[in-house]
Amino acid sequence: MNTEKGGKLAKAKGFKKSRPGTYLSIGTTLFGAVSVIKQAKKARGEQDTLQLVDAVVSAAAIATGVALLVRELRRMSSDDVLAD
Repeated sequence: MNTEKGGKLAKAKGFKKSRPGTYLSIGTTLFGAVSVIKQAKKARGEQDTLQLVDAVVSAAAIATGVALLVRELRRMSSDDVLAD
């Protein structure tokens, strides 16, 4: 597993996400949570276990994605020269 900061793939692509871009990513990811909540409510109403499991897995993916983006924001803050 690659433990280098940013990883080789990010370096190969020359990709560095900006702070506003990271906030936008968090917003769009959380916006997807609305759809998952609707899916879960519908699944519970219809007593559809498979759809409910799908909603739970999707919610876990959203939570993980937001956690990764928040970690990226924290790294940006610690790398910020003006923050010192």
